[in-house]
Amino acid sequence: MRIRLCLAALSLVGGAGLATLSAPTASAAPCSDIDVVAARGTFEPGRLGLIVGDPVFSALEKKLTGKTVSSYAVDYPADLSLTSAAQGNRDLVNHVNSQAANCPNQRFILVGYSQGANVVDNSIGISSAGAVVGSPIVATLPAAVEPKVAAVLLFGNPIRALGKSVTGTYQSRTFDICAQGDPVCERGGGDTGAHLSYRDDAEAAATFAAGKV
Repeated sequence: MRIRLCLAALSLVGGAGLATLSAPTASAAPCSDIDVVAARGTFEPGRLGLIVGDPVFSALEKKLTGKTVSSYAVDYPADLSLTSAAQGNRDLVNHVNSQAANCPNQRFILVGYSQGANVVDNSIGISSAGAVVGSPIVATLPAAVEPKVAAVLLFGNPIRALGKSVTGTYQSRTFDICAQGDPVCERGGGDTGAHLSYRDDAEAAATFAAGKV
């Protein structure tokens, strides 16, 4: 496990030459109460993401008692290509729009880790262009869907190294954590291991989201 995580860390902070580890897409149930839409980090293994998505989803299932909870893994390369985050941005928006049309009462919790945080940022109208593995915005959630987004959970968010954060409509619904020394989200950070520590924050993120549902 330690070797596997170390390989992930190298790729997450921009290492080259590592093979992409793809994660299978998790389809949302037709009309669950809550759909957890997760964008994994660069080369991150796991169904929704070994470091963040999977533990956050497990914590949410335990906290959202009495509600049906489904999940969707954003379908994108999660690699170092220039269009990776943009592909994720488009897929996330398409998925949420489709679900909102088919399931009018469904609400969403958006989860993004590292490059996946760029994907979520773009999707809610905060550009990740210029950030590590970022991209310009190619799609945004429409105003009609915005009230259906209960919470936004971001971990190791690269735009924070640019001095940016989520502002505006989604700000009060956003949990955005950057571990001390994480070089992906902290300008001048030098602790690569900090970027792998976010599993420890799954419980706090789930508690925050549950309070917004």
